[in-house]
Amino acid sequence: MAAKLAISIHIRIRDRPNACGSANRTPTQRETIIEQTSIALIGRYYAAFNAGDMTAFVSLVADGVVHDINEGKREVGRTAFAAFMTRMNASYAERLTDIVVMATADGTRAAAEFVVHGAYLKSDLGLPEARGQSYVLPAGAFFEIRDGAIARITNYYSLAQWVAQVGGA
Repeated sequence: MAAKLAISIHIRIRDRPNACGSANRTPTQRETIIEQTSIALIGRYYAAFNAGDMTAFVSLVADGVVHDINEGKREVGRTAFAAFMTRMNASYAERLTDIVVMATADGTRAAAEFVVHGAYLKSDLGLPEARGQSYVLPAGAFFEIRDGAIARITNYYSLAQWVAQVGGA
C-alpha cells in the first residue's frame, strides 16, 4: 500500500516596492490572489511529484514548456518533459521535503527551495554506477507561469555534491 506523502508549502508575502523602489506598501488584494494562485500551482506540481503521479505532474506544464535541465541542455515541449521524467524515474527515486515557494505579485514568476531525498537505482549516462546509493541535496527551481500553467522550469542542485554522495570521483 502506497503511503500518502504530505507536502508543506511555506509562504512568505513581502512588501512590494512602490514606483520609487521602496518597500513601503502592502500588496493589493488582486496581487495577493494572483500570487497565491501561482504558489498553489507550484504546490500542486510538487505534491504530484512526491505522490509519483506523473499524469498530474505533467498536466501542470504548458504544451510548449521550456525545461532547463540542471547542468544540461534545454528541452522544449510537454512530450519532451514527460520523456525526461520517464528517464529520471527509471534511474532515481526521489522525495522532496522542506519545500518553500515564493511568487511575484503578478504571478508570472515563482521560485522554490527544497531538499531532495533520493536513491540512485539505475546508472545514468556519464554518471557513476548506480548501486542503490542514497543522497540528500539542497535544490532550487525557478518557474515562469503563463495562462495558469508552468511555461518554464529551471532546476538547480550541486552535481558535484551528488556525485560525492553516491561515491563517484
